[in-house]
Amino acid sequence: MARSKLWEVSSLLVKVALGIEKADLVILNSSFVNVNSGEVLEGWGIAIKGDRVATVGNVEHTIGPDTIIIDAKGRYVVPGFIDAHVHVESSMLCLTNFAKAVLPRGTTTVFIDPHEIANVLGLDGVKLMLDEAADLPLKVFITAPSCVPANPMFETSGAYLGPKEVEEMLKWDGVIALGEMMNYPGVLNFDKEVFEKINAAHKLGKVVEGHDAGLLGKELAAYAAAGISSSHELTTKMDAVERLRLGMYAYMREGSAWLDVAETVKAITEARLDSRHACLVTDDREVDSILKQGQMDHVVRRAIEEGVDPIRAIQMATLNPAEHYGLAREIGSVAPGRYADLLVLKSLSKVETDVVIADGKVVAKEGKLTVKLTPPSYEERFLRTVKIRRLRKEDFEIKAPVKEGKIKVRVIEALEGNVLTKSRVEELGVEDGLVLPDEKRNIYKVAVVERHKGTGNIGLGFVMGFGFKLGAVASTIAHDTHNMLVLGLKDEDMALAANTLAEVGGGIISVDNGKVLSLVRLPLAGLMSTDEPEVVAEQLESTYSLWRERGCNWVSPFMTMSLLALDVLPELRITDRGLIDTVSYKPVSLFYES
Repeated sequence: MARSKLWEVSSLLVKVALGIEKADLVILNSSFVNVNSGEVLEGWGIAIKGDRVATVGNVEHTIGPDTIIIDAKGRYVVPGFIDAHVHVESSMLCLTNFAKAVLPRGTTTVFIDPHEIANVLGLDGVKLMLDEAADLPLKVFITAPSCVPANPMFETSGAYLGPKEVEEMLKWDGVIALGEMMNYPGVLNFDKEVFEKINAAHKLGKVVEGHDAGLLGKELAAYAAAGISSSHELTTKMDAVERLRLGMYAYMREGSAWLDVAETVKAITEARLDSRHACLVTDDREVDSILKQGQMDHVVRRAIEEGVDPIRAIQMATLNPAEHYGLAREIGSVAPGRYADLLVLKSLSKVETDVVIADGKVVAKEGKLTVKLTPPSYEERFLRTVKIRRLRKEDFEIKAPVKEGKIKVRVIEALEGNVLTKSRVEELGVEDGLVLPDEKRNIYKVAVVERHKGTGNIGLGFVMGFGFKLGAVASTIAHDTHNMLVLGLKDEDMALAANTLAEVGGGIISVDNGKVLSLVRLPLAGLMSTDEPEVVAEQLESTYSLWRERGCNWVSPFMTMSLLALDVLPELRITDRGLIDTVSYKPVSLFYES
């Protein structure tokens, strides 16, 4: 959808504000939440011309015979919600179907980091997102992926985006910033390539997004000194406090699995810090969570439930992110000259969305989309990205240095609802020279199968947690390189799971005793579905129902599972090249010698 530029329509907006021209759409009798002044103004109106707001307050003089009138009848009018940091791929929906899911809940603008699809398809993946965004009523701004792959030393990615490619992306229309700089060791160790990417953004006047899990004190200050202006890897009150004190934007996250708002908003509710540099974000949110709970409306509601003043919470999801990205003259508030993205809420504290207006048009009412959105047709090369040889059970066998008995191994301990893992040492049994998983202790084999270049690499190890009693579960979503991740108790089922995903082009699968029990098909880059949101949500819920039946009662266990290969987060991870100690940043042996 072509959007007007302010200078193109300013004289017309002036005429409407003066009553010389008449508005296209007017909202009357609202409880108007003014995020600029931080107050609720009773009985206010909003006059809209085209896709922009002409005036607010008394708007009777802007009403003409053809003006559409919405009587808010005391309901609250707030700006459309902005998600300052989100990976659309985590919803498992293509961008158009993501828009279908989030617009009715009041999210009208998203800042997306498409580094998931970029790890599979490179620049073509980013262009795919940009092109699809062009005709959507959802405003989509892209932050150029900065770390593809996240850690080239320890993994095989489908693509490489160096300084040259990053600089190219930063010059594209619609690319607003440099995406999360998760290679914080590179920042702290003066990596030339890392600084070339950061400097490219700064030269173009664009902000640099951060990813700095666990950094505090002098290391955090050093990271910020590189010109990195935000962070979403906050899990504690002190994480938020330190970042706000350093002038960074603190992104307070509530995804499907990363439920961090309760702790991080304490920087505002307990430490009483100014909230103007605090933003609410989702980061990673699955389709079933969106349909059941919402997107940014859910995060705002959670902040209010944790004691944040409702107006502050709404500022954190509207004006604050707009100011951070330098777009406050365009979005983030309902004010003259801004895009007419706004919501009519039934309840302020419960954040119940009644009407959604984007670009001056009603796009949703009572939770239902009122406009038709159709995904594009995708080229076959985007739908066939899983390139592995046919695997056998022998590919998943872990050979021990002893024939029988017990052996100490390093085990990744996954933690429910947490991006972090623990590195543990456990004793496992050995039979016929092979190390065995331990179902009673919920210790599974874990394998990462390289799926982009046909190298044949398979990293093998063990992971504990989750609790499902299944022969195998597998996925082509494994952050950030998205090689194939397979967990299992039975080698035959692990092979069947991997081979089936290769045949269907990617997805999430559960297998037991030689049978496929659940399958979420994700053929677009092996990350996203082209089906309707409700269809994908049903497939995912069937998978989760099966996992619950088989002993896994975690909140969004898949989200936790999908990070087992993300080798930029502490403490122990696995890639297609083996186990990585992500505290000391070095490969380590599976077998532990004290």
